[in-house]
Amino acid sequence: MSGKIKYSKVAIVAFLTALIWVWADLALDETLLVPNVSISIVKSSDPALWATFKSEDGPPVSSVSIKHIVLKGPTSRMAEVKRELSSGLLNLDFALNPELREMATAGSYTLPVLNFLKRMSSEIRELTGLTVESCEPNTLAVNVEMLVETSLTVKCFDQGGRLQEFQSIEPDAVTMFVPEGWGRDKPARVALTPSEIKQARSTSVEKKPYIVLADNHERQSDKFVQVRIPPEEDILGKEKVRGVTVKYCFSPNTQGKYKVDVESEAKVQSEIDIRATPEAKLAYEDEAYQVSLEIYDQDVDATDWVSRELKYDFPDEYVGKGEIELDQDPVTAKFKLTRLSSGDGS
Repeated sequence: MSGKIKYSKVAIVAFLTALIWVWADLALDETLLVPNVSISIVKSSDPALWATFKSEDGPPVSSVSIKHIVLKGPTSRMAEVKRELSSGLLNLDFALNPELREMATAGSYTLPVLNFLKRMSSEIRELTGLTVESCEPNTLAVNVEMLVETSLTVKCFDQGGRLQEFQSIEPDAVTMFVPEGWGRDKPARVALTPSEIKQARSTSVEKKPYIVLADNHERQSDKFVQVRIPPEEDILGKEKVRGVTVKYCFSPNTQGKYKVDVESEAKVQSEIDIRATPEAKLAYEDEAYQVSLEIYDQDVDATDWVSRELKYDFPDEYVGKGEIELDQDPVTAKFKLTRLSSGDGS
């Protein structure tokens, strides 16, 4: 019986000790300053509502980075949060829904940042296990504007924002919500990638037009348009290259030990039919060699003529720009290798 009493006392002491440690950990709260916390305005379910943060020295923005927030919590949890923040595992970015903050009509509003963050306390506590104690700045200015439904002409642009010539856009106008006074010089835009431009030269490409508001936020139309681009003008002319020179490409094992005997040098050095711009043709003619013939080590053992296609050494710059190409079948050279005497190879 006395043994049981002792075990009970030990259990009670252990429980009280653990309780004291927990209480001590909770009592030792720390604070942590977290800089550059982002607050972004989410897109409203009402297409006519446009909410932005006011900027003192520039256009309105849909996202701001506040100077800092101060978190408070147990020491044990604080160390873990610091590690997660420094490693990028934890991001404290918050979303503002204007309609949930009673900002659903046009006007200027003041957002109490600390109050907003405290109302997000369950999300913050779930992320960090900590609470928000303070922040800077204390308030943010929010502007809400009601957009007006307007018919906009659709124009085509490339990825660099340059106006792209188009053959047709169907339909050529869409109805979108835009700020009041939106000018005719601001069309609904369709942006095409290089691959889409190439595709649109032969068949229609389906895209959603969009506008870019002052906060650089894109608003898409809910309608698709079909875009066609005119066929590309052929800038390559049919040309002939004469005075062709051949480069024989040996491996280190055969270099200086063999010479190439070609069955028909006239055929190998015959004029070359190409399609090219004048600049590309001139650059090709100015090269030391226009064609090359690769010599393999096993060609040494050949007992008959070896047949191999010539390689056409077009300038890389113009090949990359699509300004030069072969306009004939590649010439096949027939050749044998003759070993040089020691005197010939010196």
